[in-house]
Amino acid sequence: MSQGNGAGRSGRVPLLSMREISVRFGAVEALVGVDLTVHAHEVVALVGDNGAGKSTLAKIISGVLVPEAGLVEIDGEQVTLGSPSMALEMGVATVFQDLAICENLDVTSNIFLGRELRTSSGMLDEGQMEHLTREVLQRLRARIPSVRTPLSQLSGGQRQAVAIARTLIGDPRIVVLDEPTAALSVVQTAEVLTHIERLRDLGLGVILISHNMNDVRAVSDRVEVLRHGRNNGSFDAATSSYEDILAAITGATTAGPRLRSAI
Repeated sequence: MSQGNGAGRSGRVPLLSMREISVRFGAVEALVGVDLTVHAHEVVALVGDNGAGKSTLAKIISGVLVPEAGLVEIDGEQVTLGSPSMALEMGVATVFQDLAICENLDVTSNIFLGRELRTSSGMLDEGQMEHLTREVLQRLRARIPSVRTPLSQLSGGQRQAVAIARTLIGDPRIVVLDEPTAALSVVQTAEVLTHIERLRDLGLGVILISHNMNDVRAVSDRVEVLRHGRNNGSFDAATSSYEDILAAITGATTAGPRLRSAI
């Protein structure tokens, strides 16, 4: 997979900037002073061991959770992502690991699930929804047999493509992908990674949460490591070694000014 335009963005206002984000669940500190930035045309991988805080941070970005402390900015303006609908309005779309798709419905129905278009008479505008579904799938360059194919007949990679394409209906600027290649075959994984690169090519900022370092290094521009709810390293994906990133994940190294300078 080719590298994108992830490096060298000094002086540009990021699409998303998170500063000193903290969340506590009872006595458990899920996130402590976490920083994260994402620019347009950039794939940022968020990695870490189980319990590192990746999913918690993703839920904050998507509006599912509200941080107890910290600052969130979109395009340099401070915002409150108080709910998933608010996050969507501000251009943040999320595809969680369970995909939240309906296998008994076809591709078009899944793309517009909960956001169906209607004619002036109140009837479902099937023609317009099919047209827009073909359009977003083409933008993603996803290979789907038909927009009327039930999802139960699609491969895992194709279902993931539908879930990703659904985010484009709302014209997002930031897309969060939670373990998009989990349980996929090698071929299906390659398809999904191509879709992620396509999102970057379209000018979006992409946050990729993954345990698979091969996938991370294939499509990411920058790798941000979380450990025990804290930043523990920021790496250029094109130049950093697997061993350096793994050391930050396992705690063999701890974050310092050099590692965190790109956050």
